[in-house]
Amino acid sequence: MKIRPVILCGGAGTRLWTDTKIHQAKQFIDFGGWTLFSKTLERIKNPLFDYPIISTNLKYLKDIKKILQKKKIKKFKIILEPAKKNTAPAILTSALLKDIPDKQPLVFLSSDHLIENNGKFNYEIKKYKKFLNSRNIFIFGIKPKSVSDQYGYFISKKINNLNQVSSFIEKPNLVKAKSIIKKGGYWNSGMFFLRKDSLIYNFKYYQKKIYNYSLLSVKKSKYKNNIYYLNKKTFIKNPSKSFDYAILEKIKKINAIKLNIEWSDLGSWKEILLMYKKNKIKYFKKKNVFYRPWGSYTNLYNGNNFLVKEINVKPKGVLSLQKHFHRSEHWVITKGAPKITLNNKFFIKKPNESIFIPKGAIHRIQNPNKKFVKIMEVQLGSILKETDIVRYEDIYGRVK
Repeated sequence: MKIRPVILCGGAGTRLWTDTKIHQAKQFIDFGGWTLFSKTLERIKNPLFDYPIISTNLKYLKDIKKILQKKKIKKFKIILEPAKKNTAPAILTSALLKDIPDKQPLVFLSSDHLIENNGKFNYEIKKYKKFLNSRNIFIFGIKPKSVSDQYGYFISKKINNLNQVSSFIEKPNLVKAKSIIKKGGYWNSGMFFLRKDSLIYNFKYYQKKIYNYSLLSVKKSKYKNNIYYLNKKTFIKNPSKSFDYAILEKIKKINAIKLNIEWSDLGSWKEILLMYKKNKIKYFKKKNVFYRPWGSYTNLYNGNNFLVKEINVKPKGVLSLQKHFHRSEHWVITKGAPKITLNNKFFIKKPNESIFIPKGAIHRIQNPNKKFVKIMEVQLGSILKETDIVRYEDIYGRVK
């Protein structure tokens, strides 16, 4: 039996945008001819998988249809939630469709994850498929590449060739996260692998209310053109709970599939900027390099209300003390130790450290050292032009 992929595609991506006027759902952001949702669809174009089920809401229906058409995926099912009730009801309603057999293997994927090695990911799924049963759940763990307080963690131990999860730790502080990693802890990716009968059993046992209302919302749903419109009256009675809280924290039969692959949820502009840095050669164009008295900058990608740059500040180079009316900025230092002015505060930043420059804030970059400083920058706003600069001080005589 082929594995049925379920793509959870209802997230708003609110962490990336402080300005609601330019807000875009992360899974649909065009990062340069590709989106995270399109990458997810590419991942399941494999004989291992059956056609996808996509759980989302009406707001994103046009985007999803457009990308499905572009990727030439003709067979699919879409489930439309009438309200946001977190991941527990989204996961359950996706599995309750009549045409899914009880012993159907299901893999639940987030629509906004970037996985570099699809072959390795699919190999691990195929390897553990035989261990699925009517009670257990497999979660996908990511080997941490840094100490982070942005992810949940789990600790597991090997028993009978399976990594049995012994504890979950939800978004610990940095000190605790470091300790967890030393003990062999992995990030909880938010992707799951299980059988339909296991999902039903665990919801009936631990979340009877969610099971009953989700089942009714599916039974009373309207179906048209491959789309299930879940019944609003019953669906909204569901408690708003995450799958982790509703099920994973309660059951004992959880195993981990440890993925030692490049993975990111691109959940912050820092992660996004580091992705552009890593793939700079794909975005670099000589005509987009601009020279200034303090060094140079390269426009790598001009997206929808965002612009990604790499800034190179020569030794002793000083940018003007300035502000912007129409944009905010995120910086990630990749080389050197610049001195940064932000309003009335001063910082020395080191590689891999970041800083946010709000709209209207007075700021400056200085390189007091003998080596070049490199900074990845993203500008966010409706106007992203060099004309949106008000200079207060400039050692190169550019203050008007």
